[in-house]
Amino acid sequence: MIETRLTRRLLVGLLLAAGPASAQTQPPRATMTVREAHQRTLAKEVILVDIRRPEEWADTGVAEGAIRLDMTSPVFEARLAGLRAENPGKPIALICRTANRTRHVQEVLGRRGWTGIIDVRGGMLGDGISKGWLDEGLPLAK
Repeated sequence: MIETRLTRRLLVGLLLAAGPASAQTQPPRATMTVREAHQRTLAKEVILVDIRRPEEWADTGVAEGAIRLDMTSPVFEARLAGLRAENPGKPIALICRTANRTRHVQEVLGRRGWTGIIDVRGGMLGDGISKGWLDEGLPLAK
């Protein structure tokens, strides 16, 4: 319950800070499946970032190759910018539990001028439409 409130507060704060966006300024949403995310992470074509909270990482494990970066951290965007600077030209693929948070974060960052942010459909657990990392039997970090 507290985690849900924190997540909602962060998302609302990010959305309010981003301001209104018109359909004309909103780029098409980039997505990929969990299998694509796994393959492209192994090939070092994308930076995979798990934006969930530490309790969630402990609960389900973390996708192999993913960098843990709690989206509720006050330094989230700065650390994401650091990853971008360390990996110029590589897209950043975001994964969460079911892809709800990643979709919102992707939209907010897009309004702030970020490009190359990809939403990993289905997340770790699946979303009812797309299979998740665990459903696909993909490897977890050790």
